[in-house]
Amino acid sequence: MHCLNRIRPTFTSPLHRWLTWRLVCTQLFVGGLSFDTNESVLKDVFEEYGEIIEVKVICDRVSGKSRGYGFVRYSSEVAASKALKEMDGRLLDGRNIRINYAQRE
Repeated sequence: MHCLNRIRPTFTSPLHRWLTWRLVCTQLFVGGLSFDTNESVLKDVFEEYGEIIEVKVICDRVSGKSRGYGFVRYSSEVAASKALKEMDGRLLDGRNIRINYAQRE
């Protein structure tokens, strides 16, 4: 009986896969950010491609400065796709940024 508690349920239903895929297709990973780039700068640059739900720049706990990457989540897949195509390799705060779809762990 106690072994059943250790088994993790796996969700393989088509609905779960679609929802997971949809979430990933609206969230972008932004790498190569300047250490001076903050969330308001990132939002200002990316909001011309569509409605943004969330912007997050990952910061160091000690210094509070950017670690050089962040995430932008759009309300639609079309906006995320357009931003990916237009912004990948562009210059932002003196650095060339890299854009990819975010990966779920």
